[in-house]
Amino acid sequence: MNAKTVLITGCSDNGIGSALGRVFHDRGYHVYATARNLSKMTWIEGLDNITPVTLDVTKPEDIKVAIDTVARATDGKLDVLINNAGRNHFMPLLDVGTNEYRTIFETNYLGPLLVTQAFSPLLIKAQGHVSFITSVAGYVNTPWMALYASSKRAVEVVADTLRVELAPFNVTVLTVVTGGVQTSGQTYFGDLKLPESSLYKKIEHTIVERAQGRGDGLSRVEARDYAQAVVNEIEKGKSGKFWYGAAAELVRQSTTAVAVPLEAMDTQMIQGSGFDTWNS
Repeated sequence: MNAKTVLITGCSDNGIGSALGRVFHDRGYHVYATARNLSKMTWIEGLDNITPVTLDVTKPEDIKVAIDTVARATDGKLDVLINNAGRNHFMPLLDVGTNEYRTIFETNYLGPLLVTQAFSPLLIKAQGHVSFITSVAGYVNTPWMALYASSKRAVEVVADTLRVELAPFNVTVLTVVTGGVQTSGQTYFGDLKLPESSLYKKIEHTIVERAQGRGDGLSRVEARDYAQAVVNEIEKGKSGKFWYGAAAELVRQSTTAVAVPLEAMDTQMIQGSGFDTWNS
């Protein structure tokens, strides 16, 4: 195999992973497209140079099979690893169960770390690149999204540290801090309900609408445009942070370039959350 290789986690249809897979494929890479359920990757049908791999990033046995699959075909090298797989979550913190905490952090934090550890020998041999797809949610205190946001911000610490620790081996590490992107992610909450005992039951309708991407006032870039921009940065050899997606630059400037009073951020972030009409 002479083409450059990329393995992308979380490549189900109509998501960031599938959009990245198409762009890498179009640029001549051999793509290892992974998902927990391969039947949800219909986008690969009819495309050559794509190897589907079953991979649940929380399962060591799946990770081992993925490594073996790539190593056998590439003489033990992998040019690019994209840690994209993740779980979204929308729920007041007081209503989140213990199992939900574990599931989100195992998928969004521990999974990317385990996958990167496992593939590091292949990346080092190729002097390759690893990206972590994170979220602007990790920089703003958006009501109902704290569990998801904290897991995404936590994995940025992993990425930033690996960027330093892998530099001596000529492996670059990029954190893609992602703003609004048009994907199927907004369809995951069709059956969202708060517990009957929730303190927030009276604004449940507003919370559900926000989870489904309605009423948040957020525009979203096309997944293909997002993927093109990300792959461009990877092919430039970019290391560090890359902010892209709707509102990404606004969040970057308002949370990292200047000091924003917490009161000002709170006032902005509760708009449309239900809290702004709590006493009406």
